[in-house]
Amino acid sequence: MDFDIPSELSDYLAELDGFIDREIVPLERENDNIRFFDHRREDARTDWDRGGLPTADWENLLAETRRRADAAGHYRYAFPPEFGGRGGTNLDMAVIREHLARRGLGLHCDLQNEHAVVANNVGLLLMLEYGSPQQQAEWVEGLAAGTKFFAFGITEPEHGSDATHMDTRAVRDGDGWVINGEKTWNTGIHTADADLIFARTAGEAGDGNGITAFLVPPDTRGFTVEEYLWTFNMPTDHGRVTLRDVRVGADAVFGPEGRGLAVVQHFLNENRIRQAASSLGAAQYCIDRAVAYAKERKPFGKALADNQAIQFPLVELHTQCEMLRTLIHKTAWTMDRRGTFAASEQVSMCNYWANRLCCEAADRAMQVYGGLGYSRHQPFEHIYRHHRRYRITEGAEEIQMRRVAGYLFGFMSSHAPKGV
Repeated sequence: MDFDIPSELSDYLAELDGFIDREIVPLERENDNIRFFDHRREDARTDWDRGGLPTADWENLLAETRRRADAAGHYRYAFPPEFGGRGGTNLDMAVIREHLARRGLGLHCDLQNEHAVVANNVGLLLMLEYGSPQQQAEWVEGLAAGTKFFAFGITEPEHGSDATHMDTRAVRDGDGWVINGEKTWNTGIHTADADLIFARTAGEAGDGNGITAFLVPPDTRGFTVEEYLWTFNMPTDHGRVTLRDVRVGADAVFGPEGRGLAVVQHFLNENRIRQAASSLGAAQYCIDRAVAYAKERKPFGKALADNQAIQFPLVELHTQCEMLRTLIHKTAWTMDRRGTFAASEQVSMCNYWANRLCCEAADRAMQVYGGLGYSRHQPFEHIYRHHRRYRITEGAEEIQMRRVAGYLFGFMSSHAPKGV
């Protein structure tokens, strides 16, 4: 087995760093844009008078960054060459996502809203896999350029991680469908061109089949954003929506009718391995910063780094990063060689452990920095608050562990754990 990063990928990381240093870091520093990343970040990003949504200045800055990254040939890296990409693999993206997050907070990669100069646009990959020719003609270029976007209407207030008992229903009406139900945590719905709504169209509650995905424009009559849920880390773009007699045409069906959960799982496997890599990068960043600070800080005339009480917790976290990195790379490599669903068990292992590890690393960095670490003048509280989210929203830790248990104890195939 060869554990070396392919030379072409190492060369690309150097190319990417050069672009970030030339184009993105200066943009981050001009016109006081640094306010979005220093101690003012939460206030600067949040429009408190508009339901806690992201400010227009913040979202415009992100859009300009995407435009520059696309013009430089980086934004579409993971996409097929025919859509302007470089055909990046799951392994490529895992390495890149970790690399970007390990650089720390910045305009090159802001994980709070899944922004990065190399797009983690799984929506496009789903469109290429499941979209009809008509849908692809309408969506592909906008998704590839980052100018179009669809939100995901999966989670429901009463069911959380269990997607098989959803109450949202869609029934045939002539040559179209009528949808009724409620969804929550529809991230990005305030700017989305459509919401990918999952609704039961056949079968009984608890069935894995019989759920269909629909692309529903938010301005459709009967579609209402009821509120934006304020969270541990602001701003918020997480909407709770209701659908009351929402009518869509047959062309709104996304993917095979009744097989919507396959679309969900495809999205989750691809997204979770990349999210795990980002959490790993953020964890390593916290450890690196804590080690450097421990060498510099000298209370009582002695460097903090001389104390084993400082060394040992960071040693354990660093060791976990090394082991996790190997598992992430192996899992992504397996997905590339054997298909997206070939390593579902390992994807869950990577994801729940990486998100937990990042929170532990951020917490330890705060402890090493002391009072300054607790302040917003260091990035650790922001990293902790954001990555704490992923221990729930990427599939709760318990759901991920339950999936692993399904494979470990041999009942996954016949008694698959409910939920995604």
